[in-house]
Amino acid sequence: MRTALIALFLACVVTVARAQSPADGAWTFSMSSPMGNVDAAVQLKAEGETLTGSFDLGGGRVWKVQKGTLKGNDIAFVLERDRPSGGSMTYDMKGTIKGDAITGTATAMDNSVAWSMARPK
Repeated sequence: MRTALIALFLACVVTVARAQSPADGAWTFSMSSPMGNVDAAVQLKAEGETLTGSFDLGGGRVWKVQKGTLKGNDIAFVLERDRPSGGSMTYDMKGTIKGDAITGTATAMDNSVAWSMARPK
């Protein structure tokens, strides 16, 4: 009986730990770059060390999180977007989660800029 209760307790702890990734949920994103400001409503979901999600920029523009990883409170992912002048541009995104905020750096075309996310209030 005691072994069964311990197993049940451990199963509950593992389930709760998985459901409470610090990255999961809604975020508001902001980045100022030489090409202009980027603001988006973001949804992130972690499963183990894999991070997925999307950036909704409005007007039907949605960027999918690609190659996303979560290690502790550190996240990394790639965003690819179409350029108005043609072709595409890839952002390599890295950041650190601290409570209800994420700060990081985006690198594209040999330039790096700071970005931030916060939980909507």
